[in-house]
Amino acid sequence: MTTTQEILDRLISLPTVSADSNLAVIGFIEDFLSSRGFETHRILDETGTKAGLFARLGPADRPGVMLSGHTDVVPVAGQAWTKDPFRLTRDGSRLYGRGTTDVKGFLACMLSAADRATQMSLAQPLKLAFSWDEEVGCIGIPQMLPKLESCIGKPSLCIVGEPTCMQIALGHKGKVALRATCHGTNGHSAMAPDYLNAIHLAVDFIDKLRAIQSDLAVAGGRDADYGIPYATVHVGKIAGGTALNIVPERAVVDFEIRYPATQSAEAIRATIAAAASAVAATWRGAFPGARIEVETLNAYPGLSASPDGPEVSLMKRFVPEAGLTKVSFGTEGGYYAGAGVPTLVCGPGSMDQGHKPDEFIETSQLAACDAMCDRILQHLTE
Repeated sequence: MTTTQEILDRLISLPTVSADSNLAVIGFIEDFLSSRGFETHRILDETGTKAGLFARLGPADRPGVMLSGHTDVVPVAGQAWTKDPFRLTRDGSRLYGRGTTDVKGFLACMLSAADRATQMSLAQPLKLAFSWDEEVGCIGIPQMLPKLESCIGKPSLCIVGEPTCMQIALGHKGKVALRATCHGTNGHSAMAPDYLNAIHLAVDFIDKLRAIQSDLAVAGGRDADYGIPYATVHVGKIAGGTALNIVPERAVVDFEIRYPATQSAEAIRATIAAAASAVAATWRGAFPGARIEVETLNAYPGLSASPDGPEVSLMKRFVPEAGLTKVSFGTEGGYYAGAGVPTLVCGPGSMDQGHKPDEFIETSQLAACDAMCDRILQHLTE
């Protein structure tokens, strides 16, 4: 099992939905690499049910190039698949299965390149990183990164293999996921005006969020490389109430901020905090306990690399036909860059196929990624 498609078949057969353990696939990867002479370092999460892996082949005193991908995939429950999501199925030029595009196709290319590297004399090391729980907020990689330098050393370039159709992505927006818990007072709905309906409080707060979004669209910072060039504030969930005849005392609003990496999210968060206080204050005269508590659930940084940077020049050697772009979705790249590792995003497939039923990748995209890896390996021999 050395070709990319053979390896992908095995990876797809090991379900790694984020809610479940990824130890089976990490064990497979670790055995694959260690049997080929790679130095490997397994990093467990605090539960012991999830793990990441750093690996290196080649001189320990040189920086080398690192390929990085996540092992987890999104769920298939509730999706109308026409094929077994955990069995690689070929139909013409398409390979179907959960994770083929996001991002087990890239992982297969990584491992296939690792196999070829064992037949070469590397002057610089090939480094590999496999993380967990990227799909639920890039949870694994910030736990792994503090150990990068001591395990395998920082590379001169990290390539995060999210699906870009093999174009070179210089950046993506950062994200902050937040929750607003709105506190009112409960009572019988027959006397509703005597109580503070927490859902009303939540609606007033959401109205403020919409106003903040409108302001950002008109006067906020802009990055024209994105389809939506400004920061966005999006409400994704709202919950409140227990019965129709009870005035609800609690309502919860889950929302997010996505912002260009060149912009700070702190000013937006401060504006939102002020809005929450202002909404609660309008009710506090009649209901002293009125309040809105805003907490951060998760956050990951954006990525912004200079098109004139040395890492881009090097990357153009690996994918000479590629153009420069930015992607709308988040990646682990911002964490790497924040740790001082020059980072770009480039991988096979299109995110148009990711997270959907009958996810697939074109074999031509895997071939293009294999060709990139071949050029990387050649560079590492020089």
